[in-house]
Amino acid sequence: MGKVTRVGLVAKHRLDRAAGVLAEVAGWLEAQGVRAVFETETAVLAGLPPGRPTTTRDQLPKACDTIVVMGGDGTLIGMAGRIAHAGVDVPIVGVNFGSLGFLTEITLQDLYPILEAVLEGNARIDERMMLQAQTVRTGQVVAERLVLNDVVITRAAMSRIIELSVAVDGHRVMQVRADGLIVATPTGSTAYNLAAGGPIAHPSVDGILLTPIAPHMLTNRPLVIPGVSNIDVAPKLDDGSHDEVFVTYDGQSGHPLEVEDVVKIRKAARPLRLVRAPTRTYFDVLKQKLKWGER
Repeated sequence: MGKVTRVGLVAKHRLDRAAGVLAEVAGWLEAQGVRAVFETETAVLAGLPPGRPTTTRDQLPKACDTIVVMGGDGTLIGMAGRIAHAGVDVPIVGVNFGSLGFLTEITLQDLYPILEAVLEGNARIDERMMLQAQTVRTGQVVAERLVLNDVVITRAAMSRIIELSVAVDGHRVMQVRADGLIVATPTGSTAYNLAAGGPIAHPSVDGILLTPIAPHMLTNRPLVIPGVSNIDVAPKLDDGSHDEVFVTYDGQSGHPLEVEDVVKIRKAARPLRLVRAPTRTYFDVLKQKLKWGER
């Protein structure tokens, strides 16, 4: 990690509790000779004087060397997608203002020691696999996203059970009749995947999880496949069918699928670089957030 001279600051929309902390962190950074780069809405939240330069969320990854995200996991996931889209390796420091926070696990007590470690170049950084998803329609890519947690193909609320054909590296491996299918990274294993009965995977595992949602067949079970796999998911739709099938990306955006659409998923070229608290292991976070492994 090179020398850090610019630290981006971004908070969850309308997170008034973060206002004082943002101003304090900006002052601390500038006392260290480091420029605080505010995202535009976050600058208003922090009470930054008018006229000071700010940057948009989309532009922030290219405007700084590290980003401090204040909020919950949703705020961090949104910024992770922007970093991936920008094609940069900017690490994220996720500060927890949410209720759960698997990713934004750094507390306010941890924040300044971790920022010191970041500036000194010896922070603990995890690399988290991301996925690239493309929707291909009649040979053309009509949508493309980079996700940290999951790609989910699911039925609409009033639709019947849907049928999905799943191929891995060109070989059909599953015919899923269910409410949908979750394709998750190890990071996403504790998100929707866990709620749907999928396994927890340690973030360092180089694997991709395929978890049917409320499957109709008892033989449809979660599957873990190598991280190098290329996955094709094709919904079985008829021209006259009123059933609707959607693909969603990290629970933050999505679109309906049409007849003969194929969702192609593979490991993204770059991982997300996530700054971790040095005093807690992944299993400590599981125990704290989920009461995992306790009697």
